[in-house]
Amino acid sequence: MIRTEEMLLNVGPQHPSTHGVFRLVVKIDGEIITEAKPVIGYLHRGTEKLAENLQYTQIIPYTDRMDYISSMTNNYVICHAVETMMGIQVPDRAEYLRVLAMELNRVASHLVWWGTYLLDIGAVSPFLYAFREREMIINLLNELSGARLTFNYMRVGGVKWDAPEGWIEKVAEFVPYMREQLKGYHQLVTGNEIFINRVKGVGRYTKEDALQYSLSGANARCTGIKWDLRKDEPYSIYDRFDFDVISREGGDAWARYECRLAEIEESLKIIEQAVEQFPRAGEIMAKVPKIIKAPKGEAFVRIESPRGEIGCYIASDGKKEPYRLKFRRPSFYNLQILPKLLVGENIANLIAILGAIDIVLGEVDG
Repeated sequence: MIRTEEMLLNVGPQHPSTHGVFRLVVKIDGEIITEAKPVIGYLHRGTEKLAENLQYTQIIPYTDRMDYISSMTNNYVICHAVETMMGIQVPDRAEYLRVLAMELNRVASHLVWWGTYLLDIGAVSPFLYAFREREMIINLLNELSGARLTFNYMRVGGVKWDAPEGWIEKVAEFVPYMREQLKGYHQLVTGNEIFINRVKGVGRYTKEDALQYSLSGANARCTGIKWDLRKDEPYSIYDRFDFDVISREGGDAWARYECRLAEIEESLKIIEQAVEQFPRAGEIMAKVPKIIKAPKGEAFVRIESPRGEIGCYIASDGKKEPYRLKFRRPSFYNLQILPKLLVGENIANLIAILGAIDIVLGEVDG
C-alpha cells in the first residue's frame, strides 16, 4: 500500500491561471484535494464605502474597476439605480447606445474567458484568435467612449457622448464577421475530442446546488435553469429584441463552455436588431439636474452582466451622495461553490474547474 503525506499547497495569489490576485490554499493527499480554502481581498478598494463621500456621477468610474472586463454593464447598473429612484425617463437613442455598448462588451468579455480558459488548460492558439476579435470590439468601444478598458461611458439620464459618424455601420459590419469567426472557434475547439475529454464531467453540480449557492449567469444556466434578467425582468429596452435564453443540462465545465459560446451568438442577434432599430436622431441625455440628488428612500435594481446577476442597492437621505451603497457582485457569489467542487478532485482538475467559473477578482473583492 502506498503511504502519502498530506501537503499544504498555495495556488496563487500571483499566477495567471488564478485570473488575478486570488489565493487558494489546498490540502492534498497524494494528488487528491482534501480541503480548499479561497483567500480573497488582495484587490479590495472599498468602493462601496468610498461611494458614501462621492456624488453619484463620481461613483461611475469606480464601477469600471470592479468587473474590469465588462465595465459597461457596471456603468449601467449604478445609473439604472439612480434613474429608478429619480423616475428619470432615458431617451430612446441613449438606450440603444447603452444596449449596443453592453452587448459588445458582453461578447468581448466572453472572448476573454474563452481565450484565457483554453490557455489555462494548455491551448495557446485560441487565446490569440479571441484577442484578435476582442481588439475589434475594443476599438469600437474606444471610438464610442474614449477608453479601451475602463469605459466610463454612461451617465445618469443617458450617455456621455453620441456615437461618432459611421460607428453604427462599423458595428453592423462586425456582426457577420464575428459569426464567421465563431464557426472557426467551434471547428478548432468545440469539436476537439481532446478538449471535450478534458472538461466533460469536470466540476459538475446540480440545479439545487446552483440555487443554494445563489449562482447566476452561465454558472446557473448550465444546470438547466432558464433565467436571464434581460428576458425575465426586462430593463432598458431589452423587451424590444428577439433572443433566446441559453441553457444546458450537464452542470459541468463543458456545459458552461457551451452556454458562453452560444450566448455570444445571442448577443450578436441583439446587436443586429439594435442596429436595425437605431433611431437616426434624438437626444442622448434626459433633462437631469447638474447636481444629482436622489430622493429620500431606497432602491435595488439588478441586471444581467456577462458573469451573472449584478445588483445595486442605494439608500438615500436626499443628499448629493448616497447614504449607503451596496453592489451584488456575481463573481463573489459564483466563487462560493469552488471548495465544494474541489474536495475529492484530482489536483490536475483544479485550474480547469476554477477557470470554468469565470471570475474577475476586481468584482470578487469590490
